[in-house]
Amino acid sequence: MIIQVAGEPAWCYTAGKPFRADLPNLVFIHGAQNDHSVWSLQSRYFAFHDYNVFAPDLPGHGASAGQAPGSIEALSAWLAAFMDAAGIQQASLIGHSMGSLIALETARTVPGRVHRLALLGNACPMKVGDALLNLARDDEAQAIALVNSWSHLNRTQSTPMPGFNLQGNAMRLMQRMSERNPAQLLYTDLSACNSYRQGDAAAAVINLQHIAVLFVMARQDRMTPVKAGAALRSAIESAQNVEIDHCGHSMMTEQPDAVLTALIQFLK
Repeated sequence: MIIQVAGEPAWCYTAGKPFRADLPNLVFIHGAQNDHSVWSLQSRYFAFHDYNVFAPDLPGHGASAGQAPGSIEALSAWLAAFMDAAGIQQASLIGHSMGSLIALETARTVPGRVHRLALLGNACPMKVGDALLNLARDDEAQAIALVNSWSHLNRTQSTPMPGFNLQGNAMRLMQRMSERNPAQLLYTDLSACNSYRQGDAAAAVINLQHIAVLFVMARQDRMTPVKAGAALRSAIESAQNVEIDHCGHSMMTEQPDAVLTALIQFLK
Protein backbone atom coordinates (compact mmCIF):
# COMPACT_ATOMS: atom_id res chain seq x y z
CA MET A 1 0.00 0.00 0.00
CA ILE A 2 1.02 3.63 -0.49
CA ILE A 3 0.94 6.06 2.44
CA GLN A 4 1.60 9.78 2.03
CA VAL A 5 4.29 10.90 4.50
CA ALA A 6 5.24 14.59 4.52
CA GLY A 7 3.90 14.95 0.99
CA GLU A 8 5.87 12.01 -0.41
CA PRO A 9 4.51 8.53 -1.24
CA ALA A 10 5.89 5.75 0.94
CA TRP A 11 5.44 2.10 0.06
CA CYS A 12 4.47 -0.21 2.90
CA TYR A 13 3.97 -3.97 2.91
CA THR A 14 0.92 -5.13 4.91
CA ALA A 15 0.43 -8.63 3.43
CA GLY A 16 -2.76 -7.32 1.87
CA LYS A 17 -4.52 -7.37 5.23
CA PRO A 18 -6.93 -4.56 6.21
CA PHE A 19 -6.10 -2.60 9.34
CA ARG A 20 -7.98 -3.72 12.45
CA ALA A 21 -8.03 -1.44 15.47
CA ASP A 22 -8.44 -4.39 17.85
CA LEU A 23 -5.11 -6.00 16.83
CA PRO A 24 -1.59 -5.12 18.05
CA ASN A 25 0.69 -3.33 15.60
CA LEU A 26 4.13 -4.41 14.39
CA VAL A 27 6.45 -2.13 12.40
CA PHE A 28 9.37 -3.84 10.63
CA ILE A 29 12.34 -1.55 9.80
CA HIS A 30 14.92 -2.66 7.24
CA GLY A 31 18.62 -1.92 7.19
CA ALA A 32 21.07 -0.13 4.90
CA GLN A 33 20.65 -0.48 1.13
CA ASN A 34 17.63 -2.77 1.65
CA ASP A 35 13.85 -2.58 1.52
CA HIS A 36 10.83 -4.23 3.15
CA SER A 37 11.41 -7.53 1.34
CA VAL A 38 14.13 -8.63 3.77
CA TRP A 39 11.29 -9.27 6.25
CA SER A 40 9.21 -11.40 3.86
CA LEU A 41 8.83 -14.52 5.98
CA GLN A 42 8.52 -12.86 9.38
CA SER A 43 6.16 -10.05 8.39
CA ARG A 44 3.85 -12.35 6.46
CA TYR A 45 3.65 -14.80 9.35
CA PHE A 46 2.52 -12.17 11.84
CA ALA A 47 0.07 -10.63 9.37
CA PHE A 48 -1.71 -13.98 9.26
CA HIS A 49 -1.56 -14.48 13.04
CA ASP A 50 -3.58 -11.59 14.45
CA TYR A 51 -1.25 -8.63 14.08
CA ASN A 52 -1.40 -5.50 11.98
CA VAL A 53 1.89 -5.55 10.06
CA PHE A 54 3.62 -2.53 8.54
CA ALA A 55 6.93 -3.02 6.71
CA PRO A 56 7.74 0.32 5.01
CA ASP A 57 10.45 1.14 2.52
CA LEU A 58 12.42 3.99 4.07
CA PRO A 59 12.68 7.23 2.04
CA GLY A 60 14.90 6.77 -1.01
CA HIS A 61 14.76 3.00 -0.63
CA GLY A 62 12.69 0.54 -2.60
CA ALA A 63 9.45 2.04 -3.87
CA SER A 64 9.36 4.98 -1.45
CA ALA A 65 10.02 8.45 -2.87
CA GLY A 66 12.20 11.19 -1.43
CA GLN A 67 15.84 11.46 -0.50
CA ALA A 68 17.40 9.09 1.99
CA PRO A 69 17.84 10.98 5.28
CA GLY A 70 21.44 11.38 6.36
CA SER A 71 21.06 10.57 10.05
CA ILE A 72 19.39 8.06 12.33
CA GLU A 73 17.64 10.94 14.07
CA ALA A 74 16.06 12.07 10.77
CA LEU A 75 15.09 8.51 9.86
CA SER A 76 13.43 8.11 13.27
CA ALA A 77 11.51 11.37 12.78
CA TRP A 78 10.31 10.04 9.42
CA LEU A 79 9.20 6.79 11.07
CA ALA A 80 7.15 8.72 13.64
CA ALA A 81 5.56 10.69 10.79
CA PHE A 82 4.86 7.43 8.97
CA MET A 83 3.13 6.04 12.05
CA ASP A 84 1.02 9.20 12.25
CA ALA A 85 0.05 8.91 8.58
CA ALA A 86 -0.80 5.21 8.96
CA GLY A 87 -2.91 5.81 12.05
CA ILE A 88 -0.59 3.81 14.32
CA GLN A 89 -0.82 5.11 17.88
CA GLN A 90 1.52 2.51 19.38
CA ALA A 91 3.49 -0.40 17.94
CA SER A 92 6.21 -2.90 18.65
CA LEU A 93 9.21 -1.94 16.52
CA ILE A 94 11.35 -4.65 14.92
CA GLY A 95 14.54 -3.33 13.32
CA HIS A 96 17.56 -4.91 11.68
CA SER A 97 21.01 -3.28 11.64
CA MET A 98 20.41 0.37 10.65
CA GLY A 99 16.74 -0.32 11.32
CA SER A 100 17.58 -1.35 14.89
CA LEU A 101 19.14 2.08 15.47
CA ILE A 102 16.04 3.77 14.04
CA ALA A 103 13.86 1.73 16.42
CA LEU A 104 16.15 2.58 19.33
CA GLU A 105 16.06 6.30 18.56
CA THR A 106 12.28 6.23 18.23
CA ALA A 107 12.05 4.72 21.70
CA ARG A 108 14.21 7.59 22.95
CA THR A 109 12.22 10.39 21.33
CA VAL A 110 8.63 9.10 21.46
CA PRO A 111 8.64 6.27 24.03
CA GLY A 112 4.87 6.39 24.43
CA ARG A 113 4.50 5.19 20.85
CA VAL A 114 6.66 2.09 21.44
CA HIS A 115 5.24 -1.05 23.03
CA ARG A 116 8.23 -3.35 22.60
CA LEU A 117 11.56 -3.31 20.79
CA ALA A 118 13.20 -6.17 18.90
CA LEU A 119 16.71 -5.21 17.78
CA LEU A 120 18.41 -7.58 15.32
CA GLY A 121 22.05 -7.29 14.30
CA ASN A 122 22.48 -4.33 16.61
CA ALA A 123 25.61 -2.55 17.75
CA CYS A 124 25.66 0.87 19.35
CA PRO A 125 27.78 2.65 18.45
CA MET A 126 27.62 0.96 15.05
CA LYS A 127 31.09 1.84 13.86
CA VAL A 128 31.87 1.69 10.15
CA GLY A 129 35.51 1.70 9.12
CA ASP A 130 36.88 4.58 7.07
CA ALA A 131 37.96 2.17 4.34
CA LEU A 132 34.39 0.95 3.78
CA LEU A 133 32.92 4.45 4.04
CA ASN A 134 35.38 5.74 1.45
CA LEU A 135 34.70 2.79 -0.84
CA ALA A 136 30.94 3.32 -0.57
CA ARG A 137 31.46 6.96 -1.54
CA ASP A 138 33.89 6.32 -4.41
CA ASP A 139 32.91 2.87 -5.75
CA GLU A 140 29.44 1.88 -4.58
CA ALA A 141 29.32 -1.29 -6.68
CA GLN A 142 32.46 -2.67 -5.06
CA ALA A 143 31.27 -1.65 -1.60
CA ILE A 144 27.97 -3.46 -2.19
CA ALA A 145 29.84 -6.61 -3.18
CA LEU A 146 31.95 -6.49 -0.01
CA VAL A 147 29.03 -5.79 2.34
CA ASN A 148 27.01 -8.56 0.76
CA SER A 149 29.90 -11.02 1.15
CA TRP A 150 30.53 -10.05 4.77
CA SER A 151 26.81 -10.33 5.61
CA HIS A 152 26.55 -14.04 4.76
CA LEU A 153 28.18 -16.99 6.43
CA ASN A 154 28.12 -19.30 3.41
CA ARG A 155 28.66 -17.85 -0.05
CA THR A 156 27.06 -20.84 -1.77
CA GLN A 157 24.14 -21.26 0.60
CA SER A 158 20.83 -21.93 -1.10
CA THR A 159 17.27 -22.51 0.05
CA PRO A 160 15.10 -25.59 -0.49
CA MET A 161 13.79 -23.81 -3.60
CA PRO A 162 15.93 -25.00 -6.56
CA GLY A 163 18.08 -22.32 -8.16
CA PHE A 164 17.56 -19.71 -5.43
CA ASN A 165 20.81 -18.46 -3.92
CA LEU A 166 20.63 -16.29 -0.80
CA GLN A 167 23.73 -14.22 -1.43
CA GLY A 168 22.84 -13.71 -5.08
CA ASN A 169 19.36 -12.55 -4.17
CA ALA A 170 20.68 -10.14 -1.54
CA MET A 171 23.25 -8.80 -4.00
CA ARG A 172 20.59 -8.08 -6.58
CA LEU A 173 18.43 -6.33 -4.00
CA MET A 174 21.26 -3.97 -3.08
CA GLN A 175 22.04 -3.33 -6.73
CA ARG A 176 18.39 -2.55 -7.39
CA MET A 177 18.44 0.03 -4.60
CA SER A 178 21.33 1.77 -6.37
CA GLU A 179 19.49 1.71 -9.70
CA ARG A 180 16.42 3.34 -8.14
CA ASN A 181 18.42 5.88 -6.12
CA PRO A 182 21.82 6.72 -7.60
CA ALA A 183 22.61 9.36 -4.94
CA GLN A 184 25.22 7.34 -2.98
CA LEU A 185 22.58 5.51 -0.99
CA LEU A 186 24.93 3.04 0.69
CA TYR A 187 27.32 5.79 1.75
CA THR A 188 24.41 7.80 3.18
CA ASP A 189 23.12 4.83 5.14
CA LEU A 190 26.50 3.71 6.46
CA SER A 191 27.40 7.28 7.46
CA ALA A 192 24.14 7.58 9.38
CA CYS A 193 24.92 4.37 11.29
CA ASN A 194 28.49 5.43 12.00
CA SER A 195 27.46 8.85 13.36
CA TYR A 196 24.70 7.77 15.75
CA ARG A 197 25.64 8.32 19.41
CA GLN A 198 22.34 8.31 21.32
CA GLY A 199 22.49 4.72 22.56
CA ASP A 200 23.09 5.55 26.24
CA ALA A 201 20.33 8.16 26.24
CA ALA A 202 17.95 5.69 24.59
CA ALA A 203 18.78 3.03 27.17
CA ALA A 204 17.99 5.46 29.98
CA VAL A 205 14.57 6.24 28.51
CA ILE A 206 13.84 2.55 27.89
CA ASN A 207 14.67 1.74 31.51
CA LEU A 208 12.54 4.62 32.79
CA GLN A 209 9.57 3.58 30.64
CA HIS A 210 10.04 -0.17 31.30
CA ILE A 211 9.98 -1.02 27.59
CA ALA A 212 10.69 -4.69 26.93
CA VAL A 213 13.64 -5.22 24.56
CA LEU A 214 14.83 -8.28 22.65
CA PHE A 215 18.29 -8.47 21.10
CA VAL A 216 18.76 -11.09 18.38
CA MET A 217 22.39 -11.71 17.45
CA ALA A 218 24.07 -13.93 14.89
CA ARG A 219 27.14 -15.66 16.27
CA GLN A 220 29.02 -15.45 12.96
CA ASP A 221 28.03 -11.81 12.25
CA ARG A 222 31.00 -9.92 10.80
CA MET A 223 29.13 -6.63 10.27
CA THR A 224 27.84 -6.20 13.84
CA PRO A 225 29.67 -8.83 15.93
CA VAL A 226 28.02 -10.04 19.12
CA LYS A 227 30.62 -8.27 21.29
CA ALA A 228 29.96 -4.93 19.56
CA GLY A 229 26.51 -4.68 21.15
CA ALA A 230 27.47 -5.88 24.62
CA ALA A 231 27.56 -2.43 26.24
CA LEU A 232 24.06 -1.49 25.12
CA ARG A 233 22.63 -4.87 26.09
CA SER A 234 24.12 -4.47 29.57
CA ALA A 235 22.69 -0.96 29.90
CA ILE A 236 19.07 -2.03 29.25
CA GLU A 237 17.52 -3.64 32.31
CA SER A 238 14.78 -5.48 30.41
CA ALA A 239 17.07 -6.90 27.72
CA GLN A 240 16.40 -10.43 26.54
CA ASN A 241 19.16 -11.93 24.41
CA VAL A 242 18.96 -14.60 21.73
CA GLU A 243 21.99 -15.83 19.80
CA ILE A 244 21.47 -17.65 16.50
CA ASP A 245 24.13 -20.00 15.20
CA HIS A 246 25.19 -20.80 11.63
CA CYS A 247 24.43 -17.41 10.06
CA GLY A 248 25.87 -13.98 9.49
CA HIS A 249 24.39 -10.49 9.51
CA SER A 250 21.61 -11.40 7.06
CA MET A 251 19.95 -13.55 9.69
CA MET A 252 16.34 -13.08 8.47
CA THR A 253 17.15 -15.03 5.31
CA GLU A 254 20.00 -17.30 6.45
CA GLN A 255 18.09 -18.52 9.53
CA PRO A 256 14.52 -17.31 8.94
CA ASP A 257 12.82 -19.87 11.18
CA ALA A 258 15.13 -19.18 14.12
CA VAL A 259 14.51 -15.44 13.80
CA LEU A 260 10.77 -15.99 13.56
CA THR A 261 10.76 -18.26 16.61
CA ALA A 262 12.63 -15.64 18.66
CA LEU A 263 10.12 -12.95 17.65
CA ILE A 264 7.10 -15.17 18.35
CA GLN A 265 8.32 -15.98 21.84
CA PHE A 266 9.09 -12.34 22.59
CA LEU A 267 5.82 -10.90 21.28
CA LYS A 268 3.33 -13.49 22.49
